Amino acid sequence: MPPTQPSAARVDSWTWAVRLFKTRSAAASACRGGHVKVNGVAVKPAHQVKPGDEVRVRQSGLERIVIVEQIITKRVGAAIAAQCLIDKSPPPPAPEIAAAMPRRDRGAGRPTKRERRETDRLLGRDADPPPRDFRPD
Repeated sequence: MPPTQPSAARVDSWTWAVRLFKTRSAAASACRGGHVKVNGVAVKPAHQVKPGDEVRVRQSGLERIVIVEQIITKRVGAAIAAQCLIDKSPPPPAPEIAAAMPRRDRGAGRPTKRERRETDRLLGRDADPPPRDFRPD
């Protein structure tokens, strides 16, 4: 008799098994930190995922969006792991755009006014707001 496939699995176990995280403890930590969402809701590591669920993982500033295609609980090769999910992630930013984005050292405090203006200019938000007493006709 062939082994039956589970109908659900823990989200930390599944994200580790399909190679979204290097270790299961890293997956569990990301869940506890609110970096893993299932169907738009931040979940704890023991939350059960089933086929058809949308899993969003925020890692090092990028978001991975995957749809659960198949449930696995043991880590498998990359080729098999790719068959267990549908990747809907947006493409990463172009290298020249990523290099142009200002970076602050962690713990360096709030950005200065000049740094905020540069960030707004890069992101296309440099339009001056209307004056406070402005009343449209």
